[in-house]
Amino acid sequence: MALPPAAPGRRLQHRRQIDVQVFSRSNGLWEVDARVSDVRPEAVELASGRRAAGAPIHDMLLRLVVDQRFAIVEAGAETLAAPYEQACTDYGDLYGGLVGMNLMKGFRRAVTERFGGVRGCTHINELAQVLPTAVVQAFAGEVFDTRGDGPQAAKPFQIDRCRALRSDGPTVLAYYPRWYRPAAPTPSIPAESGPARNP
Repeated sequence: MALPPAAPGRRLQHRRQIDVQVFSRSNGLWEVDARVSDVRPEAVELASGRRAAGAPIHDMLLRLVVDQRFAIVEAGAETLAAPYEQACTDYGDLYGGLVGMNLMKGFRRAVTERFGGVRGCTHINELAQVLPTAVVQAFAGEVFDTRGDGPQAAKPFQIDRCRALRSDGPTVLAYYPRWYRPAAPTPSIPAESGPARNP
């Protein structure tokens, strides 16, 4: 069973939304706006007080400016709603520390090392983890070639980066035949022949 069936009487208790939007700038840079929000459909009593139904418990925005090599050249975060108000918003320019990182070179690990635990905000850190693949999607066909059709073309970025697009698989054979590579045959071990001998 691939997906467990939804129970007919289930009731929504919590909604987390993550929204990532990537914008091109006229100067060749790209803006990445990532937002996370947590909302309860009914009023909830938090340690810091009552939060009305539908009012965000968390609402946080992380903005990066990246170049076409995935390097972060500007960064910052803003907390619009949080359970602990001032305590959750006093990180100042902490996330400016993302500048200099590269989304495709150890970014997720670096975020955890630099901002994990009490050094940063759990929710902004989690939000940052989805950004590498979101920016790859935005760059696909715009910044780098995803077809690999031209005579001097390199292998498309996406091949061999997931199960469906393995270079020896049927999807690559059907849609990117130039880049298809059959799997190497598994060497067979010859069976012993003749009568068994006692040592």
